[in-house]
Amino acid sequence: MNQLSIFDQVQCAASAETFIADLGAFDQFGKKTATEAVEGIPYLINEFWTAGQRQAHSIHEVSYRACFKAQLPEFFISRLTKPGDVVFDPFMGRGTTPVQAALMARQAFGNDINPLSVLLTRPRLRPITLQEVATALNTVDWSRGEVIRDDLLAFYHPATLAKLEALRIWIGERAPLDGSDVDPVADWIRMVAINRLSGHSPGFFSGRSMPPNQAVSVKAQLKINEKLGVSPPERDVAAVILKKSKTLLKDGCAPSQVRSSLHTGAAWSAPSIADASVDLTVTSPPFLDIVQYAADNWLRCWFAGIDPATVAIDMHRTEDAWTAMVHRVLAEQARILRPGGYVAFEVGEVRNGKVLLERLVWKAAEGLPFDRLGVMVNDQTFTKTANCWGVANGAKGTNTNRIVLLQRH
Repeated sequence: MNQLSIFDQVQCAASAETFIADLGAFDQFGKKTATEAVEGIPYLINEFWTAGQRQAHSIHEVSYRACFKAQLPEFFISRLTKPGDVVFDPFMGRGTTPVQAALMARQAFGNDINPLSVLLTRPRLRPITLQEVATALNTVDWSRGEVIRDDLLAFYHPATLAKLEALRIWIGERAPLDGSDVDPVADWIRMVAINRLSGHSPGFFSGRSMPPNQAVSVKAQLKINEKLGVSPPERDVAAVILKKSKTLLKDGCAPSQVRSSLHTGAAWSAPSIADASVDLTVTSPPFLDIVQYAADNWLRCWFAGIDPATVAIDMHRTEDAWTAMVHRVLAEQARILRPGGYVAFEVGEVRNGKVLLERLVWKAAEGLPFDRLGVMVNDQTFTKTANCWGVANGAKGTNTNRIVLLQRH
């Protein structure tokens, strides 16, 4: 588990000048920060956090496509806020920013247009014990389930699928999607189950399927089964949930006194958040039209009872449309951030590096009440741990985070 940095221990947030100077002098991993200016944008380039796998708190180990490491928000939270401050992410995804904020005794605020995001984030902001999970699972009437969708037998043994249907009934009675009177233990069990629906090992409910952070189509899964010459094996649903829960909880939970506020909606509209109430925004938006929501999340939506066709995910196919979206998001951040508050807006290279999105974010901030401090580039070499996309285990790759740094006037 990560320890809080010296910045947390003194419980004070850095000024913009001090923070930029800190980035320029950073050498924790043996490299000095390189600086350059490109098209009038100042860049600071270094390895600012570890490239090692599973170095963050265990409760972050929830799979989700295109998510950043917990070390990214931790870096900014530790330097730009103090305990009790409000940290917000308008594109929270699996909830990395609010969960890390809670672990560091900040107020955890988040939003996403994807209703799955609240289901993945909310349970990890509440204290829970493995014994509570085990006790609750013992109350599930597994005989209530039956196979309703034959197409899902491409993924699951009939007995496993029947148990998943029984679990869906049990969760629906205790943790309704409308958020009213949600039992926190049932909420946790749903979160874990969502993350065990399909994968490559016996730790998932399915037969062998890849990758674990999104679902392939039924047709593709049938091809996988045929190629391997196997049928989905029967899984012990309760045992899988308990095993994953034990892994998630091995480093403990977020502090019980942490205040949280999670919402489902457009990133450019957060009416429930008061003016000038947020101290730091750490976020990463979808990159143009890279992510296909319905195709990636259809199986998770099935289990949660969400119709993916009703999720209004924007697909920005042009740079101008994406820039206009980011401008709207930053305008809302200008409203909710206190004077002196910060935005760390992470993007990446898309379309084979031909589009540098940080330059579009820089442009999108024009005319808004922000000081544009620069672009921080976290440039790392790492070792791939899975043969997920046809890259052999142990092969080297690169991982570049580009973070536009803004401060509210």
